[in-house]
Amino acid sequence: MTRGYDDERGTARPRGRGIPDSLLVGLLAFLLGLTVLVWTATGLAGLFAHGSWPAGVTYSGTPMALRHLVSAPHDMAAAWPGTPKSQLSGYGLFWGILIGELMVLLVLVIFTLGTVARYRAVRKARRTKAREAREACLTDQEAREAERAPREAREARAARAAVRETVPAAQEPAAPSEDAPATPAVLAPPPLDPVAAGPVPEQRTAPPLTPAAGAPTEPTLPRVEFTTDRAAARAASVAAVAAAPGPLIVATTDPAVWAETKDARAKLGPLLTYDPTHHLDTPARLRWSPTSGCTDLATATARAAALLAPVRPAAAVDSAVADAAQTLLRCWLHAAAVDGRPFRQLHRWAHATGAAQEPVRILRTSPKASAGQAGELESVLTAHPERREAAQALIGRTLTALSSIHIRDACTPLRADSVLLESFLDEGGTLYVVGEPIEDPRTDPGAMPLLTALLSSVVEHGRRMAERSSDGRLDPPLTLVLDDIAALAPLPALPGLLETGRTRGLLTLATMRSQEQARARWPHHSLRI
Repeated sequence: MTRGYDDERGTARPRGRGIPDSLLVGLLAFLLGLTVLVWTATGLAGLFAHGSWPAGVTYSGTPMALRHLVSAPHDMAAAWPGTPKSQLSGYGLFWGILIGELMVLLVLVIFTLGTVARYRAVRKARRTKAREAREACLTDQEAREAERAPREAREARAARAAVRETVPAAQEPAAPSEDAPATPAVLAPPPLDPVAAGPVPEQRTAPPLTPAAGAPTEPTLPRVEFTTDRAAARAASVAAVAAAPGPLIVATTDPAVWAETKDARAKLGPLLTYDPTHHLDTPARLRWSPTSGCTDLATATARAAALLAPVRPAAAVDSAVADAAQTLLRCWLHAAAVDGRPFRQLHRWAHATGAAQEPVRILRTSPKASAGQAGELESVLTAHPERREAAQALIGRTLTALSSIHIRDACTPLRADSVLLESFLDEGGTLYVVGEPIEDPRTDPGAMPLLTALLSSVVEHGRRMAERSSDGRLDPPLTLVLDDIAALAPLPALPGLLETGRTRGLLTLATMRSQEQARARWPHHSLRI
């Protein structure tokens, strides 16, 4: 066959595209619709003219009738040869009904198309408006943060410069005290001379004032205060905040501590407030996700331990359940971080039936996941069903606060929140962590796991900064004022902060109600008083 080739060159001709399938389908639909209209128009015309549906007018005979009507529009009897002529209507009534049906159908089609187009346009406009509003809000917030950060940094540098200029001026009388004993007493004027005798007692009393000037800062920290008097604990916390020479972290259950100190601290650097339960009357709240940084397996391990710290059982017989829960939570945090899932996804993995296999798939297929995590997670899920159920119940109690819309919003950070949290230590800023006191977190922890995880993350960030510094400590030091910390967030690193924090530039003041409360939160450590 030479049909598909060029006669002269013998090369293949370009192949024709033919009739599109959509055109064929549309043509068939048109013919079927026209057949239905002719059939119904003939029957209705006979019904209106003679009071009954004509005999022999069926849908199967309509195509032949349509063919005859195209060639002879006036001959109804020839179109329907099997129907008595007395039962058929005139051609005028038939064509009138057919044209009316076409007009009604056309109006319905136009109305439907207009309704669908209007619905799509409204939905698109609504989505566009919402997206533009979100983008405008995010842009405005980032612009405000970008404008505020340099200004606050300049104010902080100016304030620290003023402090450095003021402190040496206050300590100048102490310098001559070293030479005072070498001054011959016989050269002094007579003690009865009131003018000459004045400076001598000033020089002799100046040395004791020098250590007193440094007493409110580093020498008093770290320490733990046990008191049931909230006024005394508040006063100690406010005094420690006022004496903080550098960046500051304040964790408290008392809104008065925040109210009394925030204005003064705002002049020294950025002011961040993490208040997921809306305990304070402020619109400026920090958002933070516990999955941040958990692409690193070590960070995910520490984060899981901090989240479980408030609900972790103290009995030795429950240690296997606690270890299984920590493994599950660590793998879930790692899976959510490498796959870009929000923190609330962990709540679904802990409660939804069959959802626990999803993080296994993520850890097995994601190139960012650490090796071996999928197998370790699957081994916990498949071995010891009772232990797995108890571990999932423990995680469920840890994440119970995610049922609140305020908590879910606090765990959905913006880009500006992450930048501020990472930079406030360098800029001498202040972080307030505020929540409600909880006496029995193992039953209902509330937001305590989130507060504990955030404090642990920031403290670990400060410790790494100290390790990277030339002398192995932060300068100026980071001050941690942990007011009623046992009822707010049982920080796992607190015993280490009290023992070695001073050498790293991490100065800690912790207030608690009693030593029994401290033993309940840190049963394996004896806190330094």
